[in-house]
Amino acid sequence: MSDLSNRGVVYKGAGKVAVESIAFPELALGSRKCEHGVLLKVLTTNICGSDQHMVRGRTTAQEGLVLGHEITGIILEKGRDVEFVDVGDIVSVPFNIACGRCRNCKSGLTGICLNVNPSRPGAAYGYVDMGGWVGGQAEYVMVPYADFNLLKFPDPDQAKEKIQDLTLLSDIFPTGFHGCVTAGVGPGSTVYIAGAGPVGLAAAVSAQLLGAACVIVGDMIEDRLAQARSFGCETIDLRGDASMEDQLEKILGEPEVDCFVDCVGFEAHGCGCNAGKEAPATVLNSAMQVTRAGGQIGIPGLYVTDDPGAEDDAAKQGALSMRFGLGWAKSHSFHTGQCPVMRYHRALMQAILFDKVKIADAVNVQMITLDQAPQGYADFDGGAAKKFVIDPHGSFHV
Repeated sequence: MSDLSNRGVVYKGAGKVAVESIAFPELALGSRKCEHGVLLKVLTTNICGSDQHMVRGRTTAQEGLVLGHEITGIILEKGRDVEFVDVGDIVSVPFNIACGRCRNCKSGLTGICLNVNPSRPGAAYGYVDMGGWVGGQAEYVMVPYADFNLLKFPDPDQAKEKIQDLTLLSDIFPTGFHGCVTAGVGPGSTVYIAGAGPVGLAAAVSAQLLGAACVIVGDMIEDRLAQARSFGCETIDLRGDASMEDQLEKILGEPEVDCFVDCVGFEAHGCGCNAGKEAPATVLNSAMQVTRAGGQIGIPGLYVTDDPGAEDDAAKQGALSMRFGLGWAKSHSFHTGQCPVMRYHRALMQAILFDKVKIADAVNVQMITLDQAPQGYADFDGGAAKKFVIDPHGSFHV
């Protein structure tokens, strides 16, 4: 297939991305053949809030990185050792790369695989410090350990019909669901979701799917709050002067929730009179303040070990000023880290295929072309209440 060309979205420095010609992928890992891998023609690939952290210059990402870790595609070629998926299958690619062989993978902890990143546990496509894997905001990409990693859709025609929903299985739907599961959401729960970006909206839908009695979403962008209300969530506008406790009490009759999900991460800003000022620990401190004693806090929002754009030296090293003693006093449980996508993606696929959830509507998917990706990044960075999904081959009539 060396006669095929390839293009991808490339990080060009703080605030800049460009669509450029990139190398066509090979079934290779360094100098050796990758017999356990496949080559994919990318059908859809999504812009993620985690990508925005890099593009804003808030990580140590190097120029030239091909972006993109949310990938759905069709198999063009497979290695000799791939047995259970085949050429022509349409598949979802978990954003975390996992070998399937190490201690963590065998325990279901695929977000912290021990064999796919020489620097630390865990890897992802097209992401800083995550193993150097080429990203999938491109026309073609290579996926290793294919039998273990890939989720095959049972009916290709049905998959194409529901592609706007199914494309979200690579990351944000499982990630939002994971945030809710680790926050202890269940039937009758009251839940606060911090952040109404795509992951926050996916978490809100997930909380409903898990049986929550009341889902409350907080944000500072009215269009995103309106999107949350469009599928039955209560909302809190964090630009107001009223305390979060007072606003929760108006909705619930009490100033606390059972479960708290942080879908903001390290670029958090203060609320109320401090709105607009960066305060990276503010969501975590709010979580401890408004979660009931004995409650759980899920943290799918991204926190980094190196933040060169932070406002103080401590935050540049990922050191945040948290009221951890409050969380200890209230016997809170905290759960952090990458979502192990494979723990959830098959069940969530079934929920989509059997029309139990309309995740694309909830996060307001907008399909764009590969050439529109730089504008998609700009619009998303400006707070657009949309999830931008790239259709690199024009397969779905963007």
